[in-house]
Amino acid sequence: MNRVIKINREEWNKLLIQLSDSGERIYAPVRKNGSFDYEQVARDNADGIVYNEAKPSSPLKIFFLPLRLNVTSGGRQSGRTVVVGAPACDIEGLKLLDAMYIDEKYIDETYVSRRENTIIIGAACHKTSDSCHCTAYGLNPWPGEGCDISMSRAGEDILLESLSVKGEAFMTEISGITGTEEAASGDILLIEKLRAAAAKEVAKRNNGLPGTAETGKLTAAAAPEFWKKHSSKCVSCGACSAICPTCTCFLLIDRPGFEKIKQQDTCQYPAFERVAGGEDPLKELSVRFHNRYMCKYVWKPERFHVLACTGCGRCSDGCIAGIDKNRVIREMV
Repeated sequence: MNRVIKINREEWNKLLIQLSDSGERIYAPVRKNGSFDYEQVARDNADGIVYNEAKPSSPLKIFFLPLRLNVTSGGRQSGRTVVVGAPACDIEGLKLLDAMYIDEKYIDETYVSRRENTIIIGAACHKTSDSCHCTAYGLNPWPGEGCDISMSRAGEDILLESLSVKGEAFMTEISGITGTEEAASGDILLIEKLRAAAAKEVAKRNNGLPGTAETGKLTAAAAPEFWKKHSSKCVSCGACSAICPTCTCFLLIDRPGFEKIKQQDTCQYPAFERVAGGEDPLKELSVRFHNRYMCKYVWKPERFHVLACTGCGRCSDGCIAGIDKNRVIREMV
């Protein structure tokens, strides 16, 4: 492991509040009404921060690609944002977003400014959910490359491992506060055991689920009748795309004063591909449904050479029709 420091959870919460009070944007997953999602840390919610559970309701992409953004004014970000508790599946998803929005020919400056000014503190998943399947796609339920710091809670202590230059600078910045010390070998051994147990749990639950390459072949070969069957319950609400770590389709809406509003779109909406002449290649619901699987497992991996599905399972969790993506895939095998 890289450098690891330990800080008491109470002191860590105080630090987050202090940074927030000083004007920095500090976000962490906070539990409310049986679920948890990112909130800006404040004195009245710091005790509710959730550590090492999979996964916040919203994906990490919301900090870089908001659902709605005025790109002609106010889109760029200045000052530091710290996101605490991002799961590994979401961090992996940033590889695709970076490939798309930091392309050397077509750089999205608003996206770049947000990426450059954000410190991502990833959290190992010590507790997973039934829909988690990251290990089926060759990933681990703990963060590595792609974030700045890896965080694990061990009892009443928070362990922080530096993973980037930005992460090391942040850890150096906080090293002098009360209750901070270098982690002992026993602390590191404990979090390694917690990580291994979580990986084993996810792998056991998803034993037999094909990897991304095999899923891509199955998806491309499945007959139209298969997609008609499984899309029959879909209501085209687009929830699966809205909460996916890698879905990024958007509209640019013109407003008076030469303003442009970038708003998230999804291939699951009717008329997503309808053109001015009235033609619509994705008019049929089953074709739209199939299109999303092709995008995830065939087209984007071929184009960008990274995963377009990272196994978070949010699409299954959020589907109001109860469509389970993994059940659909298993039926193709």
